[in-house]
Amino acid sequence: MTQETSRLVVRQQRLESDGVLSLTLEHPEGAALDEWEPGAHIDLVLPSGTVRQYSLCGDPEDKTAYRIAALKEEQGRGGSKEIHDSVRVGDLLAVRGPRNHFALEPAPHYLLIAGGIGITPILSMARKLSRENASWSALYGGRSRATMAFVEEICGLGEVDVCPADEFGNLDLAGAVADVPAGTAVYCCGPEGLLQAVKSVCGPALGDEAIHFERFGAPVVEVESSEAAGTSDGQSPNEFEVELRRTGCTLKVPADRTLLEVVLEANPNILYSCEDGFCGSCETRVLDGVPEHHDSILSQADRDKGQTMMICVGRSRTPTLVLDA
Repeated sequence: MTQETSRLVVRQQRLESDGVLSLTLEHPEGAALDEWEPGAHIDLVLPSGTVRQYSLCGDPEDKTAYRIAALKEEQGRGGSKEIHDSVRVGDLLAVRGPRNHFALEPAPHYLLIAGGIGITPILSMARKLSRENASWSALYGGRSRATMAFVEEICGLGEVDVCPADEFGNLDLAGAVADVPAGTAVYCCGPEGLLQAVKSVCGPALGDEAIHFERFGAPVVEVESSEAAGTSDGQSPNEFEVELRRTGCTLKVPADRTLLEVVLEANPNILYSCEDGFCGSCETRVLDGVPEHHDSILSQADRDKGQTMMICVGRSRTPTLVLDA
């Protein structure tokens, strides 16, 4: 979805745990920032031009600053390493957002589950639920206590079971859902292994519709899924035309190229990052036509509306797709 890119200044850096660095971002002139709700994230354009997504983990009531946190991953794609090694207090960084595909929905009780750096969106959720005196509990796991950021902060908000793996082993998911009331909503952010475990343990107990995820990477895809095979019917990717309304051109998208690749040739200012449909950077408004979705972000309700799509993996069900780009 097209959004304005602003430039924010790094006001503070803080080492929150072994390997986790937080940044506090503010408007250079002290102006108020856009409002956001727990679960939201921003696109951060690093000095190298790399675009990465970071969940907001500060206080949604604070309109003066955004706080994010990054786990340094030596074998990652380079974004977190750049934040740790190159970004400094006083630097101006381009920011787009906030955007939210992980928002809290009404429920009688909430079970929040975080794995490692997945604590970032969960922390803001816990803060909101605590402020509203909502019914909630949380389960927070990590490799060791020293690597787990914001432990004291989230424990100060309510009932949190902190479980470092080197002390307690894997999270007791079955125990966590054993006594929760009917209608409980589960919000989980962490590595793919944790998400799959939550789906297999909590899904049967509470129903798949009660489980809400935020991913670090592309999900595990089952081979037999026609949705993952390239088109909705499992056939080879189709050829179609895309009209870029604001750019003012119509382009052909051949079967062997992605929609994003073609769009970038006409509008190189489109933000993108993962190219696997899980980060949301390339979300674009659909003005006409029927998009074919292959992302792991949009809910089925959002897909049915057909108002936006992730152009890195999406295609078109109609001969022509019209985008706000």
